[in-house]
Amino acid sequence: MSASKKGVKAQGEAPSELQRAPAEVLYADELVRLAATDDGPRPPGWKLSPRAVRRFILGDATLQIRPKFVGHPSLVDRAMVALATQRGLMLVGEPGTAKSLLSELLAAAISGASTLTIQGSAAATEDQIRYAWNYALLLAEGPTQRALVPSPLYVAMSQGRIVRFEEITRCPLEVQDTLLGAMSDRVLAVPELGDAAMLFAKTGFNIIATANTRDLGVNEMSAALKRRFVFETVFPIRDFDVELALVRDEAARALARSGVPVSPPAHVLELLVTTFRELRAGQTREGQSLDRPSSAMSTAEAVSVAHAVGLRAHYLGDGTASAVDLVECIAGGVIKNDPNDHALLRKYFEQRVAKRTEPHWRAYYEARHRLPD
Repeated sequence: MSASKKGVKAQGEAPSELQRAPAEVLYADELVRLAATDDGPRPPGWKLSPRAVRRFILGDATLQIRPKFVGHPSLVDRAMVALATQRGLMLVGEPGTAKSLLSELLAAAISGASTLTIQGSAAATEDQIRYAWNYALLLAEGPTQRALVPSPLYVAMSQGRIVRFEEITRCPLEVQDTLLGAMSDRVLAVPELGDAAMLFAKTGFNIIATANTRDLGVNEMSAALKRRFVFETVFPIRDFDVELALVRDEAARALARSGVPVSPPAHVLELLVTTFRELRAGQTREGQSLDRPSSAMSTAEAVSVAHAVGLRAHYLGDGTASAVDLVECIAGGVIKNDPNDHALLRKYFEQRVAKRTEPHWRAYYEARHRLPD
């Protein structure tokens, strides 16, 4: 479970001192500008109107709000409409399609806090979702409000905020169904407290959950819980130039945070994005079929590889990233836990990369010996 926004500020840390600041801290100035000019109607409990939330997520040049999510505007609109109702929002899609980013941005803009988060896993328990107890106080005082340790869900309901449930299908079915009361009746029962046993959700409370399509069968959601969510699918980026620009910009920001002033050259990023797109789609840009690796080959993974390429060139090379640096780093993005992916990557170099005659593709092919054995 994540710390709250209040906890971040209490430590006196500036966004630049954090490895990853939450959206409401990182984009605090943008949120202030949007609030100052926001004259649109707001659903009850929202900090901003849906029009301002859309500008925060998709960008607005007139207010110097940079785009943060690459996706169809209608997806963002449908997500906001879902959150304005008393049904939750379920974002599903391939790994690395920015589902978590979208949920964070929505929570930050709508309720002012994105850090009320439950991280789903096979080890998740009902206590992590509902509430727990400070056992020292519980023994000393009995079940009192002071002894209760609120979960992110409890805090969100009591404050009228949005809670994010990441990777919900990784939780056991009985743990997932703990949400049913909060989502249907908007109430959380705490029977140990006696007369104060019912926590009723304040206006503005809702839930955003995410699930990878590759995990949907791990712990299938109950029909009752599914009915309480509006499902929206987040697709991979379809346009090459848009994905290339996103990888370039996000890698530049990551490298700047790592103390690296120079990003990989355009031709190196072209090699990276093309490789990822072709292996992800199982088809080359010329229309030839490819075997697809078991890993997701997502845009987020491509950003991570670009970040690693820039770091390698800066700290271990001559400062300018090359095809050699890319080959050294790309295997970790393709080869995860399936040994067949190693042979598949080598096959891609021998059968596809070898046929391209542009100088940067030739350099890429000639560096293939850098792939791990």
